Amino acid sequence: MKTDSELWRRERGTWAAIIVALLLWAGAFAGIRVGLRSYGPGQIALLRFGTASTVLGIYALVRRMRLPDRRDVPSIALAGLLGITIYHVALNFGEQTVTAGAAALLISSSPIFTALLSSALLRERLTVWGWTGILVSFGGISLIAFGEGEGLRFESGAGLVLIAAICTALYFVVSKRPLRRYSALDFTTYAIWAGTLPLVVFLPGLVRQMPGASTESTIAVVLLGVFPGAVSYVLWSHALSRMPATVLSTFLYFQPVNAILIAWLWPSLREVPSHLALVGGAVSLAGVAIVNIKGMRHEDTPDATAPFVAEASDA
Repeated sequence: MKTDSELWRRERGTWAAIIVALLLWAGAFAGIRVGLRSYGPGQIALLRFGTASTVLGIYALVRRMRLPDRRDVPSIALAGLLGITIYHVALNFGEQTVTAGAAALLISSSPIFTALLSSALLRERLTVWGWTGILVSFGGISLIAFGEGEGLRFESGAGLVLIAAICTALYFVVSKRPLRRYSALDFTTYAIWAGTLPLVVFLPGLVRQMPGASTESTIAVVLLGVFPGAVSYVLWSHALSRMPATVLSTFLYFQPVNAILIAWLWPSLREVPSHLALVGGAVSLAGVAIVNIKGMRHEDTPDATAPFVAEASDA
């Protein structure tokens, strides 16, 4: 018999949210590369999430979205700072000096940090099978990294990429409690607004770069804001409100696989994956399956998976 903490396994809406969010985020890697042809890393972050903030702001005005309670502002602001500001700035700048393979390997340490933090702060417990699945997936990502053919060059930007990975894990953990009191849409809107505000420091550079930017680069970054920005973060927050952060974070191992396929199909990139990268993708997905089938001790995580009780009011 399924316990309350396992209800997400039967919720089609939760699985649909994960799938769509991952596909949109995977497309972001190719979109960022196109954007970097005309914009700097900080300017891409500002244009992307400035667009996301505007889209969500229009929706909030039409819907007359309520403001968050004062007691929740610190946690929401912290989530935005970690998951939007620091993550995207650190990753964008870090990828300038490390290879794509090294960046993928470092970012893929995020589920490991999430599992450790969730165990300490959210009482989410992985079984031995769960830790095995995470390590198997990380091994698969390692094969993808070596399959890139660029080598694993860890230079000055490696520390920034690792900071981004840790911030992702912290974002998941910090978001769990507010998501018990706010719908996924409300929480994501507040977090993106909070995370976009510090990015305004890149506005002078954006103003200088935009007139000379190519139309393709500008459109790519704006679309990053609407889809991998606003839409994906809302969908991911919905899934995070329904299931353990530890389990959800392992789905990020799909990202390198999806990114390889999209970069292969993207007309102006046409990056053909190596055989080693394809094998690594299969291994990584096998690890995710292990975590989802046998990874969690459900009796230890009643609070971590408690859904947002008022979410039905948003329908």
